[in-house]
Amino acid sequence: MQRVLITAGGTGIGLEFARAFAATGAKVFTCDIDTQALAAAEREVKGLIAKPCDMGKREEIERMVPQAIGALGGLDVLINNAGIAGPTQPVEKMPPAEWDRTLAVNITGMFDVTRLAVPALKEARGGCIINLSSIAGRYGFPNRAPYAASKWAVIGFTKTLAMELGEWGIRVNAIAPGAVEGPRLERVFAGRASISGRSVAQERERAMSEQSIHETIDAKDIAQLAVFLASPAGKSISGQVIPIDNDRQRA
Repeated sequence: MQRVLITAGGTGIGLEFARAFAATGAKVFTCDIDTQALAAAEREVKGLIAKPCDMGKREEIERMVPQAIGALGGLDVLINNAGIAGPTQPVEKMPPAEWDRTLAVNITGMFDVTRLAVPALKEARGGCIINLSSIAGRYGFPNRAPYAASKWAVIGFTKTLAMELGEWGIRVNAIAPGAVEGPRLERVFAGRASISGRSVAQERERAMSEQSIHETIDAKDIAQLAVFLASPAGKSISGQVIPIDNDRQRA
């Protein structure tokens, strides 16, 4: 039975991760800042252990990770899913506090969770870390500097971890989703529209035109990719950035 820690698993992609791993028989612990969403997830997903944690606050992470490892009885799989979209503004108008907050959650929080989880993963031998990057970690992303910078950082962090942890049989990969269907994507399109003067529908159409398959991504497919990477079938895959973006050509 795999023991799995998923950050930000109350809604969206994180909740799909929890559903998918629980369906394999894994023991799953998740955290989120949204306590109502956590309670709903815990009611829905059989056996899920869910606790609140703000990924922008180191003291909460330092409390949550040992709690998760204790509740799971060890750790085999870490999914660093937590992230925020950040503001949609050009750099010269970007509030420094928004920059700080985005990087605190998207990369510093990932660092803190990982450094605390690594000893348990080493004990498990053959563990797996999956970090969530984005198409923004592969291309420039106009008016989204904090988000893009953090997602590029995730890729550098992933490749470095893979080098450091391979000795213990720990595989580390990044998943880079494209436009994932849901409320968060609609907020991104609205933010772009507010700057461009185009409608939200036009921004959506423009985004879809930049990929070979003109559809948004289903979060369930991202979860199944993670299950594969954490399974014996993915035992030789490490240090990779795996896009799931309908062949997106640019951000």
